[in-house]
Parts: sequence; C-alpha cells; structure tokens
Amino acid sequence: MDSEIERSEGLVVGVDSGGSGLRIALAEAAGGVVVDTAVSRVPVRTGPGGISAAHFLEQVVPAVGALLEPYGPRPVLAVAVGAAGMATLGEELRAELPGAFARAWGVRRVALAADGVTAYAGALGQRPGAVVAGGTGMIALGTDLTSWRRADGWGHLLGDCGGGAWIGRAGLEAAMRAYDGRRGGSAPLLLRAEKLFGPAAGLPGALYPRTDRPAVLASFAPEVARCAAEDPVAAGILARAAVHIAEAAEAACPGGRGAVVALTGGLFKMGDPLLVPLRAALGELVPHAGTVAPAGDPLDGAVALATALAGGTLRFPEDPALLRLFGGGAA
Repeated sequence: MDSEIERSEGLVVGVDSGGSGLRIALAEAAGGVVVDTAVSRVPVRTGPGGISAAHFLEQVVPAVGALLEPYGPRPVLAVAVGAAGMATLGEELRAELPGAFARAWGVRRVALAADGVTAYAGALGQRPGAVVAGGTGMIALGTDLTSWRRADGWGHLLGDCGGGAWIGRAGLEAAMRAYDGRRGGSAPLLLRAEKLFGPAAGLPGALYPRTDRPAVLASFAPEVARCAAEDPVAAGILARAAVHIAEAAEAACPGGRGAVVALTGGLFKMGDPLLVPLRAALGELVPHAGTVAPAGDPLDGAVALATALAGGTLRFPEDPALLRLFGGGAA
C-alpha cells in the first residue's frame, strides 16, 4: 500500500499510564485527531521485575480492541506509551510490549517513553525547551532535540524540591515550630494543620506510618498557599519552592535562543501565591527562555509521538531510559 494512502487510512494509539490508572486514545494517523478514548481507574501493578507488562496488557489490549471495532480493517500504524516509572522500572515493558502490540494489532512502530517525555510532547511539541511537571513531586525535563536533560524527580526523601510534598512538609514544620514556640513558626499554619489532621502532638503518629506519606504531605500544600497572603512564613515557603523549581528548569533547559519553558501539573493550580515568585525566579535563572502555556497533557503527547512515528517525522532523540523506539520512525 502506498505510504500516503496508508497514512490516510491508518490509525494510531496513545497510552498514558500513571498512578491513578490508564488513559487510552485512538487517533487518525494523518493529523492526530482523536476519534475515541478509554479510561481505566486501575493503576498498573509494579512487582520484582518493575512495571508489570502482563497487567498492563490485560487492560490495554481489550480496551484498544473495543476502540478499534467500529473501524474494521483500518491498520494501526504506531503506538506510543508514556508511563510513570518507565525510566527506572520499565525494563519488562520494553522487553514485552513491542511484540505483544505486533501480535494484537500488527503494529510496526512503537515508542515507549517516560511520562516526562509525553508530558513534554503534549506541552511543547517537538521544539527545544523544558517542561516542569509539578504535582506531589517535581521533575524538569528538557531537550535541544539532540539529547535529553533531566533535573530532580528523585522522590520526597531525596528531592522533588518545590513540589507539593516539599511545600506541605515545610508548612507542617512551620506549624510544629509554632506549637513548640520556636522561631520560624506559623500560627496560621498550626491552626490549619490541627483542623486538617487533629492535635499537633499527634501528627507524627498519624503521619509517619502512612504508606502514602508523600500524598498526605502534599495535601497540606494548598493550605500554605491559602495562608501566604497574610502570613510571611507561608509566603517564604512558596518563595523558596519557586527558586527550587526554577533551578530545576535552569538545569534542564538548553541554552540558546528559541528555547521555551512550560509548567504542567496540579501544583501550579495554586495560582499567584506560587506563580508570582516562580515567574520572577525563572526570569532571573532562565532569562533566555520564555514561559509558555502548555498546549496539551501527557495523553496528547502520547498521541503526538504516535502520529510522528507513523509519519516518520519524530525528531526527539532516543534515550535508553527516557525514550525507546521500535520498528523505526525517527526523522
């Protein structure tokens, strides 16, 4: 079949896999217009071999099959998967998914990416710059289209500086300082901490045994933002968070003219209490790069990767941990 005719009739699949489950999109290979989607609220399990390929396929193969059913014999030309943990826990996925997709749909081209790569593709497309993804954690990923640069994303014990868990922990520390009568404490944050978690003296026992401790810490970050207008301690926490975030953007963003920075993720929904000092910090530390609104989310990025693979126009560099391509397709 002529390649142009094949593209006009073909379809692509994009998958976004994260801590809250899976999102799947079926799109036209020519243009990337999404024609249908599916969602699973079951996160893919992680075991001794990393992210479970079997559990991933148990969810994705039937869901994509159902999406394809109305389209009869139209071929699937490419699949792109963005998965949280792909960089460090994705070996099993890289070993098994390309063959499984070929058997299921006859697909020839596959991209397996860290979720930071699909976040980048969704936010900025294929142009130089950096994307800072902030939620419970915080990571920055940048590229000059020759190589990738990663900064932070090391988890709440070793990094994620400026992320939701970092802000929440700093806010709770200020609350406990106020409870003790130590310098640097915040009475407003103590009041909000006790309203949310109960008496301050019981907070360590309530927090330390939790297996979801980063999420619990991050749940206090909006309280810090709510106090910032009237409480200099809370405002100072967000100012320090802004510097940490800008430092990660500085480390990830390539030099030279034309680079841009985008901010994605729920962290930045805190609004001006964080964004005002962050814009100032970015202007100081990354003056050569303009800040732009993200064009789309990680599922949009997965679809964009698959569409570029199908058309042979993918410009992103391969990386052993961040982006692996199977079956060709890079420009």
